[in-house]
Parts: sequence; structure tokens; C-alpha cells
Amino acid sequence: MAIVDAYSTGSLLPAVLAQYDIECVHVRSPNPDVLLSSAPEGFLDDFRHFGDVTATASVLRKHGVTHVIAGQEAGVELADQLSAELGTPGNGMSRPTARRNKYEMALALRDAGLAHAAGMVSTDADEIIAWVEETVGYPVILKPVASSSTDNVVACSSPEQVRAVHERIMTSTDRHGMPNTTVLAQEFLEGDEYFVNTVSRDGRHHTVEVWRYFKIRLPGGNIIYDYNEPLSPDDPVAKELEAYTHQVLDALEVHNAAAHTEVMLTSRGPVLVESAARMGGGQVLEINNRCFGTNQVELLALSVAQPDEFDRLPTTAYQLLQHHRFVHLVNPREHGVIPSHEAMAAIRALPSHVFTVMRHAEGQSLSRTIDVATQPGYVFLISEDPAQIRADYQKLREIERDYLYDGSSR
Repeated sequence: MAIVDAYSTGSLLPAVLAQYDIECVHVRSPNPDVLLSSAPEGFLDDFRHFGDVTATASVLRKHGVTHVIAGQEAGVELADQLSAELGTPGNGMSRPTARRNKYEMALALRDAGLAHAAGMVSTDADEIIAWVEETVGYPVILKPVASSSTDNVVACSSPEQVRAVHERIMTSTDRHGMPNTTVLAQEFLEGDEYFVNTVSRDGRHHTVEVWRYFKIRLPGGNIIYDYNEPLSPDDPVAKELEAYTHQVLDALEVHNAAAHTEVMLTSRGPVLVESAARMGGGQVLEINNRCFGTNQVELLALSVAQPDEFDRLPTTAYQLLQHHRFVHLVNPREHGVIPSHEAMAAIRALPSHVFTVMRHAEGQSLSRTIDVATQPGYVFLISEDPAQIRADYQKLREIERDYLYDGSSR
């Protein structure tokens, strides 16, 4: 099996596949996520793709590769191209860029007759302003067309803010080091936001988990994650989101892949925010298994190694076994540092705390949190008592506000 850009959750796949005696080779795309490109482990071979799909596919043939999987967002298009070249199980190729380009993604949903966000792309801020004022009104979302992880995603409330954010996007690179050559404007979707993680084989989709996002809109318009909570599979909202998400995957021709799909539940029903044909980030498999009885990484491996067993799974493949809150750490100050192990003791002492992931080494300087890249890390809270989780969450935010990032330990 070949994994393209095995970073973030993708780095967990080789160890899981090894349980089925499947060896992995790693393909590095030309432009991986600049924040998620540490050297992966557990690969038979590790090489970079230099733009020639035929040449890279030839290397994969020599290794006997029978499947190509995207390990991270930057690898989605290349994984599809290599699968098509090799003739291995992959995704539909009638409009492959719609799985990365957020504007083309919305057009694919439109053509499939599915609810989608109104949007337009332009290199001209004034053209966007005219479109906003004639159609969707303020606030309006501006973002790069093919980045990820809340990179330069801003809710703009005025023409002046549209111009400033448009210029910032156009004069910067995205999370993959690529220059932004245009800007996507989309209607601001009012409602509650969720994500649905799935695994698909031969166009049949299985739902692995459904979560609700809780986010914070900062004064400057940036939107950051606060915390996430899972939904029970028999929740009517979860069932509605699942049905819509599977239709989205059909429209985007996601046939053989994991997917992470973000959906806003609006007054007119579910509407896609965006979908990524790769695994969701921030997964800790032991915790997923503890809370859901399964996880996306192991089901993706199962779909490759034992497809008949995978096909026997129910469409909704998870249970909700424990109350769980995934809390994104937030630095509220203009400056700060990643806390030491001693400083984090107060977080670890919370009764529902089970696991913490820090994105950077202790002592590293921090700026104020305005997006995923500037969030210090995340914490898992699990308890039989939802009230305990709520109390521990409030205490965690108090610790952050009072001293956590000031370099001291108390």
C-alpha cells in the first residue's frame, strides 16, 4: 500500500496495516502541509514525487502496490492520480479537483441537486464586495480555495474588512506553501456545525463518528475551535447528517477513501461547509475505541485488508459508549509559551482528563490563538457524568486565562 503524505492521522496507518501483514511505502507530495511534515516511520520505502505521475506510478508498481491512500489533505489529488494511473481502487475522476477546490466542490453539489453554500471566486476584492451586496449580504466568509484547518478563514462584516482580508490571502501562501492566486467568498451559514467521519469502499459509505463543533468567532472575524462533542448514532440529527453526508460523498465521487466532512445544520437543513477525502485529524485510536468501539484508521485498514468483512459492517459503524469532550487549547494572550509538564499538572488533575496532545515543545513561544496553527494543543475529557466534563472544561479555561501560558507553574 502507498500512503501519500502520511502526516497527522495518516502516520498511524502503517502500524495498523502491519497487523494484516501489509507493507507500506510513503510518497511525499511536492507541497505537503508545512505544519504537518515530520518524518514518518514504519515504511518500506520513502520517496518524493516530482510531478511525473507516470514515473512515480512506475516506482509503486515495482513495490507491488495495490492501493494508494491519501494520508493528509495535500495528498488527496496525487493519491487519486496515482490510483488512476495504476488502475487500483480509487475515486471517480470526472471532476477530481472538486475534492480539494472548495468552489468546485460546491458546484459538484449544485449539479447533483444537493444543498450547498452560495459562493464565488475572484482576484478582485471589489468584485467580491459587489457580489456580496447583491446576493448573500454580510457577514460573508473569505478563505483560500484549497487550504485546510481554518487557514485564513475569516467572517467579514464590511467592505473594508473584505478588502483587508482579500489582500492578506492574496499576498500569502496556504498551509501547503502554495501562493493563493484567488479568494473564495461564501455565504455565512447560520446554524450548528458538525463533522462526519466515514470510510468508503466501492462507493459504499460507512459512518465512523459524528461530532458537533463548538467554535468561537473572534472580534477580528477569525473563527477558532472551542470544543467538540460526539452525537449518539441514534440521534435524529446524526441520522440526518449521515444521510446528507453520504449524498455529498456520492456527488464528489468518493468511492474508496476515508473522508472528513463538515456540515452546517441550517434552517433549510444540512449544508456542506467542506469535505476532505482523507482521515480526520487529531485522532488517538485508543480513545476513539473507548468512546465509539471503533476508529477511522482501523476501518480504513480493514477496507483494504479484509474487504468482505468491511462490507458486512452496518452503515452506521459506531456506538456512543462514553461521554466525551475534545477541548481545543486556546491562548487568549498576545504572547505566551507552551507550558511545561509541571504547569500542565493542573490540567492532568482534572477528574475527567484522560489525554493531552501539545503541538509544540514546552517553552516554545506562542502568539494569540486565531486559527488551528496557533492553537497550543488539545485535551480529551471523558466521564460517565456529563456534569463533571462541563465543570472540568470550565476549570480548564480558567487555568488558561489565569496563568497556563505565562511560563510559570503553580
